[in-house]
Amino acid sequence: MRSRLAVISVLGLAVGLVAGGFGLTAVLALALEGSADADARTTGEAVAQLVAADALPDPLPVAGNEVRVQVLDDQGRVRAASIGADRLVPMLYAQERDELAADPGDALVIPGDRLGLQGPVRVVAVPTDGENPGTVLVGRSIADISRSVALVRLIVLLAVPLLVAGVGVMVWRAVGAALRPVERLRAGAARFTGGERSGRLPVPAGGDEIHRLAVTLNDMLDRLAAARTRERSFVADAAHELRSPLTSLRTQLEVAQRLGARADWPVLAEGLLADSQRLGRLVDDLLLLARADQEPTGEPGSLLGPVGPVELGELIAQVTARYPQPPVRVVPPTQPLWTAGDPDALGRVLANLLDNAVRHADRRVLVTARPGDDDWHELMVVDDGPGIAAADRQRVFDRFTRLDDARARDAGGTGLGLAIVAQLVRRHGGTVDLADAQPDRDVGYRGLRVRVRLPVDLGDVDPVDVD
Repeated sequence: MRSRLAVISVLGLAVGLVAGGFGLTAVLALALEGSADADARTTGEAVAQLVAADALPDPLPVAGNEVRVQVLDDQGRVRAASIGADRLVPMLYAQERDELAADPGDALVIPGDRLGLQGPVRVVAVPTDGENPGTVLVGRSIADISRSVALVRLIVLLAVPLLVAGVGVMVWRAVGAALRPVERLRAGAARFTGGERSGRLPVPAGGDEIHRLAVTLNDMLDRLAAARTRERSFVADAAHELRSPLTSLRTQLEVAQRLGARADWPVLAEGLLADSQRLGRLVDDLLLLARADQEPTGEPGSLLGPVGPVELGELIAQVTARYPQPPVRVVPPTQPLWTAGDPDALGRVLANLLDNAVRHADRRVLVTARPGDDDWHELMVVDDGPGIAAADRQRVFDRFTRLDDARARDAGGTGLGLAIVAQLVRRHGGTVDLADAQPDRDVGYRGLRVRVRLPVDLGDVDPVDVD
């Protein structure tokens, strides 16, 4: 990775420098040639003014030994010339003069040996006015310009490799320094074995992108470690819970096998049926929670069947009909309380709460519903059992939670009831919380009060039915 980035950077730099060097020499050559043409044109215009004033000196005055000037008449004959210029033969052929006449602003490059000069010569033409019209030809040697451009080109060709080499070393070190934290992150990730101990990636100092990447990766590793711990705990707890009914089934069958005809098969069948029902409930609960882990929690309808209007008073009546009364006591709501949800899922919520309350109640369980604050209805289940300490009221909604107080005594529960309640209520857009029973509001009960808050949703219900 480091070598690839360095090579790409150096190649890009080399190409840029070479292109820039040649571009620089080309621009320099154009600028110098343009300056030479301007000087030659200035000289030609000065001579043209002398022609117009009919004051041509002999020879024509010029500055420097690298300039040649000729004045031609309209027939192309030399009328006057500077020192060193031919007085008989024009410096340009007739065809070349025609080319310049067609584009007076241009210049022609001719061999210097025509004028007795070294190197190429640039020739410009300036027309003259007056009684004797003609043309002033000014030729200037650009050998010095060519030498200057060649020298600059040579310097560029020599300097570019040295500059590229120096910059390449700096890029190599800079890329190495920039990628060194990434290499440490890779080495740290390579040491992970997936064991119980959660690893951490080294976090470089500073607040750059690599630092933020390391922090994000460590957060991800923490979440993965927590998820792995929850998964292993869930599997272990599930295996433990499944072992109890399976062990009971196996024990009863082994005893019946040893007793043979003396076994009480009706009693045995009843026990086997109870254990198989408990096993089936546990498997159903595990499947529901597994689906809850797989489906996105951001979708309120996940895990639910067909959603429609549900009246809480009617739901309470249907679910509590399966429980003995006493200990279960129902206080019907004073008015219809409608919410939107899956009737089976809400029935399972209430059934799980009632199972938990009946299992731990001393003598009484109260079930009721009432309008709550704002746009909420409240469904409450209150029992007169030992209650739950405030420090444990959030923890009991975790799967397979076991408490140390009297409510932890297992009387057929799987430890998943409240976890399922929390999932289903959340999918309905509601909340569930635990509190001490309030004697002034809960008909004198002491113990635990479970409150489920569900959003009000009249839907297509006739408002008359709500009054």
